Amino acid sequence: MGRAFDLILIAVIVTSVATVMLNSVHSLRLQYGELFMTAEIIITAIFTVEYALRLICAPNRWAYATSFFGIVDLLSVLPTYIGMISADAHYLMIVRILRLMRIFRILKLARFLREAENLKRALQLSLPKITVFAAAIVAIVVIVGALMYVVEGEEHGFSNIPISIYWAIVTLTTVGYGDMSPKTPLGQFLSCIVMMLGYAIIAVPTGIVSVQLHQANNAVTSCKKCGEKSHDRDSVFCRMCGYNMVAPVTPSLAPEVEQVAVATNSGRRSTDNPAQQVRVPDKLELETELSLFTRRFTDKT
Repeated sequence: MGRAFDLILIAVIVTSVATVMLNSVHSLRLQYGELFMTAEIIITAIFTVEYALRLICAPNRWAYATSFFGIVDLLSVLPTYIGMISADAHYLMIVRILRLMRIFRILKLARFLREAENLKRALQLSLPKITVFAAAIVAIVVIVGALMYVVEGEEHGFSNIPISIYWAIVTLTTVGYGDMSPKTPLGQFLSCIVMMLGYAIIAVPTGIVSVQLHQANNAVTSCKKCGEKSHDRDSVFCRMCGYNMVAPVTPSLAPEVEQVAVATNSGRRSTDNPAQQVRVPDKLELETELSLFTRRFTDKT
């Protein structure tokens, strides 16, 4: 039931975002404007009911209402109602694009989002090094901008240092709009150096993050039985086969672990799944968006 709810919600979210995007095309709005408006009203009604039910069902309503996705849920329905009151508020309907962010909440347990957690961790660990590198880049563009202002001067379009810094940034990032270009031999030589340095902008941060990402991926627990790797660092049981991935337990805990192993194997005891020690998680099944919602906003007081 929870999975079906997730899939239906994803379809409604994608349809809503597609409606907003298509409605922004003038020719389509003239031809299908009424259809878009009807779809918008239906979708808004669905999300209004969903938001109300979430408020009613949440054990801690205030925690949900003030959470990030609670605010997103509210913003996803407000623009339509505001647009009905005031025609000038039409462009607030773009706020409904925020609905798309809710897809990531629903798909949070998917494998690629577990990899996204590793990427997030790698970026956090790389932040000090990237900050130092970014500071060095800022220093380079300021120095190059000042040099180009002196070398080229106003007659070649480098009328001031900020404009020259703009050129340095465009050249360093290998964008090259072509609106400004050096004319003197010395200026052209400097531009060649800047263009070659531009490759370092991509290579250095990529290398820093890649090392941290590799370490983060290696830190994730893998199952020795089925090979599944999409586990958290503190995972005890495999999310696919229920295999216990830690050390053997004491005899007093063996019955509890055995019961869990049988439960994860559809009632069939696995002969190659030895009793092992650590905490037994409350839920072994893959949680749906509904179960995550209930667990997250439970009033712990």
